[in-house]
Amino acid sequence: MDFGGTFQELVQSALRFIPHLIAALATFAGSLLLSKLAARWVRRAAQQKISDPETLRLLSRLTHWSVLIMGTLAALGQVNFDVTSFIAGLGIAGITIGFALQDIARNFVAGILLLVRQPFNIGDDVKVADRAGTVLDITTRDTVLKTWDGEMMIIPNMDVFTSAITNYSALPRRRRTVHIGLGYDEDVSQATRVFIEAIQSVEGVLKEPAPSLLAEELGDSALTLAARFWVNQETHGLFDVHSEVVRAIKEIAEKEEIDLPYPIQTVRLEGAWPASLS
Repeated sequence: MDFGGTFQELVQSALRFIPHLIAALATFAGSLLLSKLAARWVRRAAQQKISDPETLRLLSRLTHWSVLIMGTLAALGQVNFDVTSFIAGLGIAGITIGFALQDIARNFVAGILLLVRQPFNIGDDVKVADRAGTVLDITTRDTVLKTWDGEMMIIPNMDVFTSAITNYSALPRRRRTVHIGLGYDEDVSQATRVFIEAIQSVEGVLKEPAPSLLAEELGDSALTLAARFWVNQETHGLFDVHSEVVRAIKEIAEKEEIDLPYPIQTVRLEGAWPASLS
């Protein structure tokens, strides 16, 4: 065996390969630098239209990895790596993995759509998939809520995306309703005027739209009235104002001696009285 000739061929092959290797390394280093610059540029450009930090971070990461992957493929092409076969193999592997991890993929896509649509932001009070609380975090896989009982709840983004979403923080004004049972012997007009004045006197109740008090139902033992009023939740606590309105209605009813009856049932006895009750 001609070891000298073989060694010489290896040296010549290495010498021919070195320029390609240098070009590949330079391409990869350039793509690494370019990916960072592109991510920063996209983040700065998007900040003019998007205020949500999670969306900005997602766009920045997508840009970074997209440029880096393309640069890596270009670098592999410099060393005569069969990029086409490699991509085809990745496609087949991707389909196989996709079937196995379809739930994760669905949550990932749903997370991206949620970050783009922004139906709520971190810190908003929301109701999602029959669960209510304050949004703590939004990731590409799940949404984290802190319930009003202080529990942390993690909801898959697919459930969030396919469910009705109520954003309690999107609009500053919220309407509240208090039901009042008024005795049938009371003057409805007088009671309405007194209750409206009591509601209007509570701090935090908006003057516009004005509070209203309407008869809603003829109950078993009382006429049911529905008192409705509006609160600016950016300046006053919603539940605090609601509580003060209930207290004001009770206090004015006691002061004006307005009957707010308990549920009453009339029992009719027929036939002869028992001997023990005679």
